[in-house]
Amino acid sequence: MIKRADEMVKEIKEQMRGGKGSVEILHIFKQEELKGKARLCAKITINPGCSIGLHQHDNEEEIFYVVKGKGTVDDNGTLSEVKAGDAILTGNGASHAVENTGDEPLEMIAIILLY
Repeated sequence: MIKRADEMVKEIKEQMRGGKGSVEILHIFKQEELKGKARLCAKITINPGCSIGLHQHDNEEEIFYVVKGKGTVDDNGTLSEVKAGDAILTGNGASHAVENTGDEPLEMIAIILLY
């Protein structure tokens, strides 16, 4: 299957998971298009000063791959700086949050896999 860019659905979430500002989610593939145990396959864009608030992942894991920009990740209580090329894995009941601390959009590929 090839999905063209103009076929992908874009969604804007305000104060996502209690975070600051707005976050853009470009749904690369919707859950119903995927045959595996995934519930999200998307590109996430967080503008400077915006964030995704702290939230937990039970019975699933989320992978973030940072494509562009930089930010701070709260990885289950540990704060770490991330930049393009870094990856984050959160699951098994752990929590995370992401904030754009740079001066350009923070772009990440996000995949959520169900257990």
